[in-house]
Amino acid sequence: METLAAPARLSTRERQRRSVRGGGSRSVPAPLLAPSLIAVLFLVLPLIGLIIRAPWGNLWSILRNSDTSQALRLSLWTSTAAAAVSLIIGVPLAWVLARTDFPGLRLLRALVTLPLVLPPVVGGVALLLAFGRRGFIGRYLDQWFGITIPFSPAAVVMAETFVAMPFLIVTVEGALRSADLGFEEAAATLGASKMTVFRRITVPLVAPSLGAGAVLCWARALGEFGATITFAGSFPGRTETMPIAVYYALETDPDAAIVLSLVLLLVSVIVLVTLRDRWLRGGSTQ
Repeated sequence: METLAAPARLSTRERQRRSVRGGGSRSVPAPLLAPSLIAVLFLVLPLIGLIIRAPWGNLWSILRNSDTSQALRLSLWTSTAAAAVSLIIGVPLAWVLARTDFPGLRLLRALVTLPLVLPPVVGGVALLLAFGRRGFIGRYLDQWFGITIPFSPAAVVMAETFVAMPFLIVTVEGALRSADLGFEEAAATLGASKMTVFRRITVPLVAPSLGAGAVLCWARALGEFGATITFAGSFPGRTETMPIAVYYALETDPDAAIVLSLVLLLVSVIVLVTLRDRWLRGGSTQ
C-alpha cells in the first residue's frame, strides 16, 4: 500500500519533470520548433558576435584605461547607491501596496510601476522638469539651499533609482502577498508591535525575494542609459556611466565599447541565470 500510494503524493512539478523526461505531452510540436529556433538565433547571434569580436588580447589594458576604469567605478558605486536607496524607501512602499487598502490604491500601484514601461528618456525629462534649476522643486532647492542636482553624481543615482526601484517593489510586493500571515498574526497576538513583527517576522519571511529584487534593481541601475544621460549628462569621471561610455566609445574606440559591453553582458547573464526561476514565480517565498 505504501508503494502504491507514493505516486499520488508526487508534487505537480515532479510529475511535470517526469513527463518531460518520458517524452510525453510536454514535447515540442513540430510546427513550433522552427520558429523557436529562429527566435533563439535572433536573440543569441548578436551576443555571439560581441564575444567573437572582443579584443581578448587587450582586455585588461582597456579596462585599466583611465576613461574606461572611471566609467566602470562610477557605474558600480552609483548602481549600488541606487539599490540601497531603493531598499530603504521601496520596501516600505511595497508593504503598503501589499498589506493596506485605501481609495486610490490601484492608481498608486500603477504610478509606482509606470517606470517599468515608460521610456527612460521620458523619465529623464520628467526628473529634469521636477529637480532641474527651473523645475518646480529644483528651483526652490537652488534658491533656498544652493543645491543643484542635475548633471551631478547625485543626478545619476536619482535617475537610476527612478527606473530601477519598481523592479524591487514588484518583486517584494508579490512576496508579501503570497507570504503566510499566520506567523505575523501569532506574533501580534503575543504582544509584538507592528514594527517588531515587520523586522523580526515579515522581513525574514520574504528575505529570498527581497534579495532577488535588490539584485534585479542593482542590475537595472547598472545598465541604465536614457534617464541618466538626459538628467545627469555625460561628464567623464563625474556622470559618464558604463552605458554612456559604450555609446560614445563606439565613435572613437570600438574596442573599449566592446569590452564595456562584455562587462554589462556578463553581469546580466549572472543575474538572470541566478534569479530567473524566482522572478518567473512572481517572487514566491516558497
